Amino acid sequence: MNGETILQAVGYFSTVLILISFLMTSVLKLRLVNLIGSAIFVVFAFLTKSYPTAIMNVGLCIINIYFIIRLLRSKRLTLMLPISLDSAYLRAFEDLYREDIRIYFPEFETESGLADTAYFVYYDMNPVGLTLGRGTEGGALELLLDYTIPKYRDASVGRFLYPHLLGEEGFTALECRKATPKHENYLQKVGFRREGDCYRLTK
Repeated sequence: MNGETILQAVGYFSTVLILISFLMTSVLKLRLVNLIGSAIFVVFAFLTKSYPTAIMNVGLCIINIYFIIRLLRSKRLTLMLPISLDSAYLRAFEDLYREDIRIYFPEFETESGLADTAYFVYYDMNPVGLTLGRGTEGGALELLLDYTIPKYRDASVGRFLYPHLLGEEGFTALECRKATPKHENYLQKVGFRREGDCYRLTK
């Protein structure tokens, strides 16, 4: 394989990465993959003396880095607010994401009736997560629904939400007794530990 062939392969590879990035639902993953593809394209463009392409992809790298930093600093941009369980807005949110919610919480339609508290998580004042729970005798909150929309499903919402529930809201622990395999992976990722028949998170 000669140098020109390798160079062309690099160009095609970076193009494929950029295209793949636009298929990702997570904003953070999209930005990261797009950044990698754009960075490789910068090298390819300089080696082939395609300077306008190089300049464009340098700009894309800068834009991606800016938004990645902004996402990673999301605690400053995120807000948690309680919402009434009989709120029409809450019902509209559930209806909009019902099919996706069922993938992770197949029993949420029956269990949501047991909830005594609900919280929305907002990013730039856009609702990105919904948590329904009920208090236990020991002061813990049993999570009946802990849903994040696909665009922000990279664990950052949970890392913002859970300290607030354990801090400002005063719950002694967070518990999840029913979890699909996909949700179990998420719980472990954000620090929950298996204790008996449930996953549990404390301060």
